[in-house]
This record gives sequence, C-alpha cells and structure tokens, in this order.
Amino acid sequence: MTEQDSSLRGVKLRVLNVPAYTLHAYKADIKLNQNENPFDFPQDLKEEVFRRFRDYPWSRYPDFVPDALRQKLAEFTGWAKDGILVGNGSNELLQSALMTLVGDGTKVAIPLPTFTVYRLIATVLGAEIVDIPLNADTSYNVDTILAKAAGTDALVINNPNNPTGSAIDEAGLRRILSEYSGFVLLDEAYYEFGGYTGFELLRNFPRLMITRTFSKAMGMASLRLGYMMAHPDLTEQISKAKLPYNVNQFSLIAAEVALENIDRFRPSVETLKSEKERLWKALGEIPGVKVYPSRANFFLVEVPIAPRAVFDAVYAGGILIRDVSSYPTLEKCLRVSVGTPDENDALLSALRKALA
Repeated sequence: MTEQDSSLRGVKLRVLNVPAYTLHAYKADIKLNQNENPFDFPQDLKEEVFRRFRDYPWSRYPDFVPDALRQKLAEFTGWAKDGILVGNGSNELLQSALMTLVGDGTKVAIPLPTFTVYRLIATVLGAEIVDIPLNADTSYNVDTILAKAAGTDALVINNPNNPTGSAIDEAGLRRILSEYSGFVLLDEAYYEFGGYTGFELLRNFPRLMITRTFSKAMGMASLRLGYMMAHPDLTEQISKAKLPYNVNQFSLIAAEVALENIDRFRPSVETLKSEKERLWKALGEIPGVKVYPSRANFFLVEVPIAPRAVFDAVYAGGILIRDVSSYPTLEKCLRVSVGTPDENDALLSALRKALA
C-alpha cells in the first residue's frame, strides 16, 4: 500500500468519486468569466465601511447572531427577521439547508446543467441525485421538473439558472410549489438582473427556501455575504447546521452600509441591463454564433468551432471568459459575463477575430 493509499484510507467513497469544484486561476486584464459585477462598490461607501470597522474591537468575535443586519434585511425584503439567516456567501446557506435535509439515500432533484456545487454538496451528504434535463433550448420545463422530481425529498432550482441564464416565471414556480411535496431550495443569486423572484410565494409555501447574495448586483463578491429567507421554524433548524460566527464583522458592516444606501447600486444594475441588450444583439450578429436568451448578467454562447480554441484565442487577447463545454449538453458552449461598455466592445472584437 502506498503512502497516498494510507492517507486516504477511511475517506468516504462518495467523496473520492465526486468531481471537485475547481476554477483555474487565470490572470487577465478583462475578467468576464465569473458573472461578477464590473462596477465596484462605491468608493465613498467603502470609506464608511472602513470607518465603522476601525471603531470595532478586532480582538472580539463578530456578532453571534447578526441582528442588526437581519433587521435591515427584514426592512429591505419585507420578510420577518426570524425567517432570515445570514451566511458566508449564499453557498454556505445552501450547504446548511442541505445538511439539515439530506442524509444517506435522500432523493434530491437537480436540473442539468446547473451550478455544480448543488450536486457536489448533496452527493457528499449521501443523497441520491435525480437529474432533471432542461429543454433543448436550455429553458426550464415545468412538466419535466414535476415528473422527474415526483417522490424526491428536495428540489434545487437556480432562478435564473447558471450557466444557461434561463428562468422560471411566477406561474411556473407557483405550479411547482403547489404540486411538489418536498422542500424547494430556490437560489436567486441573479434575480436583480431580470429574473422573477419567488418571494411572494414564501407566505403560502412553508417548505420553500430562497437564497440571495450581495456578490452580484451589489458588487461585494470578495466579501462573501448572502442571506436566506424561509419560514422561521425552518430557519431555526437550518441555523443548527451553520458554524458559529460564520460571517466576519467587516462583511456584516459592509452589508449594512449597502442596504442603507441601496439606491446607489441601482444605476449600475440598469447599466448592466442596457449593456446586456446591446451585447445580446451584437453577439447574435457574429457569423456562426448562437446566443441563448438570458435573464441573468451573462450569456451562454454556442460557437461553430471547438470552444477551447475560442477561449484560448480570446484569452490571448487579454480577456477571460468561461469554457463550459464540459457541462452536460453544452459541448459547443462558452459563457460570457456582461461587462462595462469598453469591456464588452473588447470582447466582441476578440470573438470576431477568433471566429474569422
């Protein structure tokens, strides 16, 4: 037995077999690969965050229960404070929810393709994954969702969906919640860019959980801050799966400042929506390129040659996009985030050159 074999003895087989979630650390002048907001957190608001944090004793733990932020989130969303959890990114809250609900043999329904972390976490926890294929045009099919999810214990939906940008509307979500008996985890990381929010359905469907993030629309990806809304009885149980002091005080303060100045973030979101429309049209005019409809701040783009060759050519020009051709059914596809006007112009030029 080798040294490596010895070091892995006892590691769960399901962990050894599940692919890791990885991202190569490429460097580029223009970064359009992670669906980030290209417009940074306003400088004067950064200064206010720094000011407040300087006065906080660094030798003390952050708030065990961040009630000040939860209260601001309650006022912002209209949901009861006791039904709100704050996490180190929305991914942590999705993980905590799955830890609460999933054990060996639990059946979890997940659309395919979607954000791969859902499958990773559920598999490590011992779930039996039930795949739900999207339509050929990458749109959700409510009939298929209900048929495939029947008899499962939990359903995870990314709305709008990453990496496709497709979304379910109010009627579709209401039907799913009305006809499906399990728990529904609704990840709304991109809803500010045009997706429908299931918030109003929370009041009538106590097995619904909604997660959101400060990473995208509010330009706080580096601070890792997300929140969950659900029935207070449910959040009470999910909170048991969170680590204590899970969010650092700097991020908590930054989120409070963001919510106090929420109108400052709306112009950048509107600019991104406008640029998204321009980019949609321009991408579609490149010969051989197919652009899929998107309700998020990115596009799934099908190219007529090997996606990796296009990725490499665009990267050689200093622009980083995402090669998603390894995802099921997306063998010909790349994903590009909507950037600033100048970044989008550079992307279009690089794609035209790569595909000429």
